[in-house]
Amino acid sequence: MSVFFFGIGMIVLTLATYGSATQLYKRLKWPILMPVLTSTAILILILVLSGIKLDTYMQGGRWIQELLGPAVVSLAFPLSKHLQVLKQNILPIIGGTIGGSIVGVVTGASVAIMLGYPRETVIALMPKSVTTPVAIQLANQVGGNASFTSLFVMIAGFSGILLGPMLLKWAKVQSKNAYGIGLGSASHALGMARSFEYGENAVALSSVSMIVSAIAGSIMLPLWVWIIYG
Repeated sequence: MSVFFFGIGMIVLTLATYGSATQLYKRLKWPILMPVLTSTAILILILVLSGIKLDTYMQGGRWIQELLGPAVVSLAFPLSKHLQVLKQNILPIIGGTIGGSIVGVVTGASVAIMLGYPRETVIALMPKSVTTPVAIQLANQVGGNASFTSLFVMIAGFSGILLGPMLLKWAKVQSKNAYGIGLGSASHALGMARSFEYGENAVALSSVSMIVSAIAGSIMLPLWVWIIYG
């Protein structure tokens, strides 16, 4: 029974932390205060200071994690609601996402190779812009370090939602649809969450870009590993 109530406590802690971070972000609108970033940092700090192990926290956290599947399925709603917008932007979605996937894989692998990282680390870096479940499976299948892949996916997600909008604004990109496509293809689910700030069309385009990016990564990653390492 104590385990049950402890799990409930972890759920309440997580929801309260995220809710507070959301309210803070709505008030200040600073990119560095994105709720998913600040709430994650606060929860990690609480666990470290209190000495609570991750496995213990997951007694409640896993119940939230189980909602990931239904959350992904729920993406079908904005897609169906904005189907016409998707049809009108099919070429920018496919072109931008595939182009971004190629650039992301090539640049990441090139930098890692030049710095002398081992093969498994280079491969782990390649799928960094693909949503976590797909990225981990890809890394495992082609000989990468899945633990590193998870870390690189998180770094890509957080850096994308922080720097992506600033770079697009600096480049004088006006289209909110372009923001959605860019965030979805570069920063997967975190990018899609950030795209809510740019309207429902951007969310729909972001979710499609995330899916196309996962498909493109699944096809290209084994090809790039074969080209680089034979």
